[in-house]
Amino acid sequence: MARTSVTRPPSMKGAKDALGVLSRPGPNPVRYGDLGLIGLPGIVYTPAEGYQLPAVVLGHAWLQPVRRYHELLRHLATWGFVAAAPNTQRGPVPSVSRFSADLNTVLDVCVGVRLGDGHISVDARRTALVGHGIGGGAAILAAAARERLGALVTLAPAETSPSAIEAAGRVTAPALHLAAAVDSLAPAAGHAEPIARAAGGEVTLRSIDKAGHLGFCEGTHWSSLLLQNRPQHRTRKITRALVTAFLMQELIGEKRVSALTSGNVPGAPLVDLTPAEDDEESASSGGLLGIGR
Repeated sequence: MARTSVTRPPSMKGAKDALGVLSRPGPNPVRYGDLGLIGLPGIVYTPAEGYQLPAVVLGHAWLQPVRRYHELLRHLATWGFVAAAPNTQRGPVPSVSRFSADLNTVLDVCVGVRLGDGHISVDARRTALVGHGIGGGAAILAAAARERLGALVTLAPAETSPSAIEAAGRVTAPALHLAAAVDSLAPAAGHAEPIARAAGGEVTLRSIDKAGHLGFCEGTHWSSLLLQNRPQHRTRKITRALVTAFLMQELIGEKRVSALTSGNVPGAPLVDLTPAEDDEESASSGGLLGIGR
């Protein structure tokens, strides 16, 4: 008997209700695995079983271990997504080009290999890339090099070298960019906003109120002291709901999530992408990041 591909949410009344529903785990039991079997360090979360599932691969932020994204990856798995993340390029001067190649390698493996003792498969037409910080830049580069992609999501994305802004113009998949309103590492004016404006396909940019660059991460890490940035429960809660809703809409055509994909969301207002008249401000708002090669 064919198993269902993803769990659809119940009917929801408005953005506040949708935030409450989709920020909580879905009904699927979850399995956890190690990407080491394919030669790359990293993790993968999947529903306990399911055929033709959508798949998501996440790129971590500068210096961050993938364990700081377990909550988001596991959350997506509870709603029926295969969710993986390579734990590569974690040094102080990462190669963003190699990182983007790693993201595509992991996505190819998810599509091409039966997971969970053969009880889990991925639909190649329903794939997405997600990235945080420089991982967001790497995800954009990976998306630009991919012929078929269902969706792109970034969290406080950073401009990189090679340029994520330039690559964004070659991405035709629908994109959601979530900027951090209080971001000293990759301020939206110099990173998320020009990336969103350069998009080659449909794009949405939201700003998460009071969010810092590492507010999307969970747990503790020595880099939080270095960067003076800490995890934020509220930021992660809003992010879980927005990312889940967007992926449901773009990968499985779910219509019940429209309050979070196109409406006014408390704590995450839409950003006007009308080109700014003064480009000097954007040029001077580079922040700390903008690294790689």
